[in-house]
Amino acid sequence: MMDRLQAMEVFVRVAEAGSFAAAADQLDLARSVVTRLVAALEARLGVKLIARSTRSLRLTSAGQAYLERCREILDLVGVAEGELGGNERAPRGPIRLSVPVSFGIHHLAPLVADFVTTWPDVSLDIDFNDRQVNLVEAGVDMAIRITTQLDPSVVARRLTVSRMLTLAAPEYLARHGRPVRPDDLLDHPCLGYTGTARASWPYRVAGTLQWVPVRGRLQSNNGDALLDAARRGLGICLQPSFIAAAAVQAGLLEVLLADFPGPELGIYAVFPSHRYVPSRVRLLADYLAARIGPVPYWEQGLPA
Repeated sequence: MMDRLQAMEVFVRVAEAGSFAAAADQLDLARSVVTRLVAALEARLGVKLIARSTRSLRLTSAGQAYLERCREILDLVGVAEGELGGNERAPRGPIRLSVPVSFGIHHLAPLVADFVTTWPDVSLDIDFNDRQVNLVEAGVDMAIRITTQLDPSVVARRLTVSRMLTLAAPEYLARHGRPVRPDDLLDHPCLGYTGTARASWPYRVAGTLQWVPVRGRLQSNNGDALLDAARRGLGICLQPSFIAAAAVQAGLLEVLLADFPGPELGIYAVFPSHRYVPSRVRLLADYLAARIGPVPYWEQGLPA
């Protein structure tokens, strides 16, 4: 007998992924199983939900209407199970997580290791990737986004914040002097991050945000590489505190221009829109927020 709820979940995933093969990969099922479940659902309903061709698929009008009902039903089932289980029901099941490389390695890796140790019936599949993936198409349950401004249409929870720090090695400052104001950076080699289009750094001067042009001979799309270059005395870098904190605390780098703070970075857990967030995924977001803290633990010992 067909498991109707499983068939609904499979149908929703096929519709969102736009492909039977992609849905099968996301659900860790054979493609034949996915095809059979959707076909059984159509047979039970007596209508065609998906119009297939050799190159693509699209929902029929009945399929589009049924998709919205399936989402509502699956949401209600998830809520009911969460409420019924309360604290007595241990979370179980897989979570697919997408995280930025440096933040993921420095901070998420040890935290999620503790999480799966605490909840042994939960499994994690982590994609370390600085590219912003489409959560629905990639079958991702939660992604970590780090940004000064999140799109208001995104379904997200703010976990914590991170400051941007201007940094240089003591040896570099001894040779080249210390910039006193943001404009002084024009006279220094700056290690640029190529993950943004702007070749300038933001500072708040007299209550106004100003962008200061910077230049240098070394650029990278990875903050750890730039931090290492700064430690070697090759120039000044601007990095988030979650990357730079350990080097500052060890005395390998000094914080510059502390009187001219730039915008804070928000660190968010982002969820797929139009999809129920399972309790295990909400639990992971709660866990990360609690372990990191509203004032993140890596900020301890840094200049205010």
